[in-house]
Amino acid sequence: MLAISERVQGDTVWTESLVWHKPVGRAVEEFQPIACSDTEGIVLPGGKREVPLRLDKPGERWCPNCLAAIRADRATG
Repeated sequence: MLAISERVQGDTVWTESLVWHKPVGRAVEEFQPIACSDTEGIVLPGGKREVPLRLDKPGERWCPNCLAAIRADRATG
């Protein structure tokens, strides 16, 4: 699945994590809209990457709302 990452800061540098989001549309002026929000997105996205739905790397997770949107898209189409 094509996805973009959001770096989420933890209490320390060692506890930061990546949250993967489903991008929607095109990035406009360094802003990438995401499936889980009509108003928020990723500023200065690092680019879209192929990401498995089942993540196995520590510190990475899918945005629950984006994952639900992906599953809904697959169920309908």
